[in-house]
This record gives sequence, structure tokens and C-alpha cells, in this order.
Amino acid sequence: MAHHGKNMIGGELSAAGTQKFRALNPATGGKLEGDFVEATLAELDKALDLAARAFPVYRKLAPDQIAAFLERIGAEIVALGPALLERTGAETGLPAARLEGERARTVGQLKMFADLVREGSWVDARIDRPIPDRTPLPKPDLRRMLIPIGPVAVFCASNFPLAFSVAGGDTASALASGNPVLVKANRAHPGCAEMVGDAVRKAVAACGLPPGVFSMIHGANHDLNLRLVKHPHTKAAGFTGSLKGGRALFDAAASRPDPIPVYAEMGSVNPVFILPGALRERGDAIAEGLKGSVTMGNGQFCTKPGVVLAFDDPALNRFIEIMKGLMSQQPPGTLLHPGILKSYDEGVKAFGTLAHVVATSATPADKTKTQAEAAVFETDALHLLKEPRLREEVFGPATLLVRCGTRDELERAARAMDGHLTATIHGTDEDLREFAPLLAILEERVGRIVYNGFPTGVEVCPSMNHGGPYPATTDGKFTSVGTAAIYRFVRPVCFQNLPDAALPQELRNKNVRKIWRLVDSKLSQDDL
Repeated sequence: MAHHGKNMIGGELSAAGTQKFRALNPATGGKLEGDFVEATLAELDKALDLAARAFPVYRKLAPDQIAAFLERIGAEIVALGPALLERTGAETGLPAARLEGERARTVGQLKMFADLVREGSWVDARIDRPIPDRTPLPKPDLRRMLIPIGPVAVFCASNFPLAFSVAGGDTASALASGNPVLVKANRAHPGCAEMVGDAVRKAVAACGLPPGVFSMIHGANHDLNLRLVKHPHTKAAGFTGSLKGGRALFDAAASRPDPIPVYAEMGSVNPVFILPGALRERGDAIAEGLKGSVTMGNGQFCTKPGVVLAFDDPALNRFIEIMKGLMSQQPPGTLLHPGILKSYDEGVKAFGTLAHVVATSATPADKTKTQAEAAVFETDALHLLKEPRLREEVFGPATLLVRCGTRDELERAARAMDGHLTATIHGTDEDLREFAPLLAILEERVGRIVYNGFPTGVEVCPSMNHGGPYPATTDGKFTSVGTAAIYRFVRPVCFQNLPDAALPQELRNKNVRKIWRLVDSKLSQDDL
């Protein structure tokens, strides 16, 4: 399939820039067909001008129209067929089965938000009726709901070319809440981005929406990224990537005359705690599961377990020996792009100087195929506490096993952890009772606690929380997965004493949509 390689500025294709690049096939080291043109600052400005003009129209669309638009995006993505998976696989080295699942997740997310918008209660309508004869002062009529904030910038992730990229969760939740979106495509998979971007553009046109509802630009220019979050029309940003990249965007947005939120997911070590009872009862099975979680997707999930803590006893010795055998048998795997491989190799090298190397893949990696060897390291809790580098993420198929001599060491190690997306506890009912303080410690440091499982694999559903305290994210109050992701791109507004006819439909006396509303402190679907 030929690629036009152009930027999508509203409904038009544009190639005003002079800088071009090609995608790399990480599995072969060769460049793929298709030149992609980096956007200019003028093109970015035009896209955001279009978004600003589209916003007043788009935010007032009927919920059914927005829902139909989201579903149409999903249908257009499905219509791309095998060509999308083939190109994405060539750009990322990811297998077809993984990409089929990710496409299904992407389309499923769009449908999930369409259903949310149609039902309507997400706007959190709150009504307090007036009490005019209240003394000493009458109570006014107060009605509050959530409204969209304006154009949202979305920076695509490298490790999820579909589900966290052009039409992924950030874009879906921003569009669902009534906001235009400007997507910054990931340089590592521009062909995939173009195909999905064209699908979104087709959906915009088919639904008769203002073209500025969606734009997409290419480029690796640092100034382009900063301009995107500092532009006066941009009202929020979503980002998935490195701590360095996310923090740069966050700082730039905070330096604006009118600071805006940047919801950045920036990595996580995802500690695993194996308590004594579980280690004795099923240590072999936990080792098998851990190996699978660490090497799933070649360790390129943001929820990969990067540090594992357990008590120093014979059961742990056996566990380590099993991990040694499993990880040495793990073949090298192709990482997403050379930049990730370089960072991984540097991280493994650093760990090798600070901790004991238990095992690496017995088969050497072929660097011409962007391959990385799996690795497992070992240290003790006191050394972990002494060396902050050992508590940092190594993005790829590596993990660190930590021996804890006492309960105090285990709890000190847990308290020393920065903010993470997840923490996992393997234990028995007796373990949970005995180590109850550990659960309380972890509640303060992570966004999701997993019991007797593994954190890789994020269920897309309303109750999922994919976020965590800094530095896992820039704002641990929010999630980037599940229906609650919509709350990143809205704000509350309160109407006092407005006539019924002037109110938004969701706040009027007649509850036409039958949404759930908090009326005088009680949930209700009734008319007033």
C-alpha cells in the first residue's frame, strides 16, 4: 500500500516542510517504503486554528452524533483490514496476533466511549433546588455539570501503535467529551499512524463534522512538541512515553501564561511482593508467571514487573534457580526501535555493575535485528535502598530479584518506592493478615494493586485505573484506561438561578435523557 506521507491539517493533506524521514523495520534493520514529511510550525498553527473554530460546533453536538462518530472511526479502522496489521508489524516488529488483539482493543475502546456518551450520566449533573424562604438567606437554584475544555494534543506511544496512539484511549476520551484533537504521530510507526489517521478523517467527513475536529502531524522536532503544548489554543495534552519526554511537556505547559494540564504516563517499575506462604506453596508457578510477565511483548509494557521482593530463605533460593533456568532459555526478542534497545542495553549494563547477574538469554542477541537478551538480576534490600538506580525502570525484558532479611527491610523497601502504576502481592490469606501494613504502604504509592496475579494485561473497563503517583504519571488522580479517562478533558461549570430554557438539556427540570443526576443530594432519574 502506497503512503502519501503528508500531515493531516483538518480535512486537507499538507506537505509544506522540507524534512523527510522513513520508518525502520526493527526486525531487519532496513528502511520501509514511504517518505513522511515533518510538519512545520505554520502547519501546526493552522491545525490548531481549525480546532479552535471547530470546538464551539463540536461541543454542542447531540450525544448520539458524537457516539456515532466514535463508532464510525472504529468501523473505518476495521475496514483497513490486513494491510494495517502488516504495516504496523513491519514498523514495530510486533507479531500479528498481538496486533489483532490491539486493534480489537482500540475499536472496543471507541465503542465503550460511544456507549458512555449515549447513556449520558458521565456529565455528573448535580442539582440543588432553591429554598427562597430559607433564613437568614434564601438558597439559590444551583446546577452543575461537566463540559469539554477545548482542543487536546495527543502524543502517540511507541509501544502501543494502535491502542495508545492515533485513535487510542487519549483520542477516544477527548473526542467523546466534545473536544477536537490534534495528534502528534510517533516517528517509529508513521505508516500505521497515517492509515489510522486517514480512517479518522474519513469518519469526520462521513459524519458531516467540522474538519478541525481532527488533525495529525509528523515530526521529531523538539520545538514542534513544545509549540504544541504552549500554543494558546491547546487546552490539555495526553502523553505516553519516557519520564524525560513527559516532564519536558509538563514543564512547558506549566510555563504558559495560562498553564494547562499534561496527563503524562512516564513509566513504572511495578514492584512484586512474594510473601512467605505463597512462596512456599506455589513458588514454582509464581516463577513461571513472573517470567511470562517480564518477557511479554519483550518487556515493553508499562506494567512490566521490574523488581521482585521476597524473604531470604530456602524457598527463595529455589525460586531464583527456577528463574535462572527460565530466563536463560528465553530467546532474544526484537524491540520496537533502536532507541529503546540502546536505553535497554544501558540499563542492563548499569544493573550489572550494581547487582549480581543471575542469568541472561543463552542465545546472543542479533543487534542488526534490534534484539535484546532477557536478563534477571539479584540484590538485597539494603543495597536496593542504597542505590536509587536499582529502583528505576529498565524498559525491556529484565527484572531484579531482591532478598529481604526482615519484615522491616521489606516495608522500608516498599516505602522507598516512587509512584508506580501497579504493585503486586502474592500471598495466602494468612500472609495478608500478617503483612497488613504492606497493603497500606502500597495504597499510597500505586494506582492498582494486583493480588495473586501479574500486572501485565490491562482490562479496558469502567473500574480500571491505569495511573499512579508521580513519576508514574503527572497527575495520579486520573486514569488513561477505562471510561474514567474522559474526566481528564472536562471541567465543571455551575449555573445559578438560570431559567430552565437557558440551561443545558442535562440540567433542565425535565430529564429527557433519563440520565442519573444528584438532585438535592439524592441520585435520581426523575423529572423535577
